[in-house]
Amino acid sequence: QVHLVESGGGSVQAGGSLRISCVASDNGFSSYLMAWFRQAPGKERERVACITVNGIRMYADFVRGRFTISRDNAENTLYLQMNSLEPEDTALYICAADSATCSVAEYMYKYWGQGTQVTVSS
Repeated sequence: QVHLVESGGGSVQAGGSLRISCVASDNGFSSYLMAWFRQAPGKERERVACITVNGIRMYADFVRGRFTISRDNAENTLYLQMNSLEPEDTALYICAADSATCSVAEYMYKYWGQGTQVTVSS
């Protein structure tokens, strides 16, 4: 069982930046495809970005150019740098691990964290 713990969320004004992190308990982290999802109140969970074991990144259209996903395999840590934040980015951000592909489908990911809240005010 892999435990994922997110941190770094908070409240910012529109146009601001945040970097959130996800630490994995498993030293097999480097072999996992990793992703960030988000879920706003009353909305479906949606994939924000993913990064493969080889460092290939994919982004949802609504964050491309503003968010950057990265990983530090030595620290078992996944990051999401979020710039030019908008009120529409307000959500619980959740990391997910171990999917065969950079899928947008939740069922493809084996492990999930509890999330970190990001709130963007106008």
